[in-house]
Amino acid sequence: MPATRRILASSGGFLPTGLWGVLKPGGIMLRALELSGVTRPRVCLVMTASGDDTSYLTMMYSALADVGCDVDHLALFPQPNRRPADALGAADVVWVGGGSVANLLALWRLHGVDEAMADAWERGAVLGGVSAGSICWHVGGTTDSFGTDLRLVDDALAFLPYGNGVHYDSEEQRRPLLHRLVGDGALPTSYATDDRIGLLYEGTDAVEVVSDLEVVDAEPGPAAYRIEVVGGTVEETRIPVGRLAR
Repeated sequence: MPATRRILASSGGFLPTGLWGVLKPGGIMLRALELSGVTRPRVCLVMTASGDDTSYLTMMYSALADVGCDVDHLALFPQPNRRPADALGAADVVWVGGGSVANLLALWRLHGVDEAMADAWERGAVLGGVSAGSICWHVGGTTDSFGTDLRLVDDALAFLPYGNGVHYDSEEQRRPLLHRLVGDGALPTSYATDDRIGLLYEGTDAVEVVSDLEVVDAEPGPAAYRIEVVGGTVEETRIPVGRLAR
């Protein structure tokens, strides 16, 4: 029986603890670990979008120290620390950090990470991430990779046949630009997430909205959204936390 292909694309994943530089897994990351179906999942961190920033990587290792998983990472700077196929081939969960999605995509293609990610997805590893680590799985989305004014990136991996919007409630350029790009046809039907929200896909179907927070008000709490053209007009549908109606 073929493995279930899962992607958990998010604007979150980890929460502050009140200690300087110390994070803890939020509900999104914990859901990714659960979805692996493994008692002690192997997690591969991929921080390409931040240039494999060592402080970011250290925070991730620390955050995952006490949640019953084994943590490894794939680095590409200054040279790959492992063969991408080996690092990702051993993972039950892959978590991609935030930063520049444009740089991430260029380097992944240069080093064959894109192909290794596709293989991991096909065999049933849970692919997840935040911001750049959310946009990358889609056709494209809105990005600050090129500067403070958001622009379109439209050459992402396209495992999912949708556009993607992140930080939808906290960065004022995100919503209007995504609406315009969908309306102009520069992006297909798109999904977006507020901060602390993730959207789970099984295959290419959106099936569940996940939150980092234990309690979320159905209205007006953070949510996911579907943005599409209906009858020549861009429409946005709010999708609250929980399983999507089928």
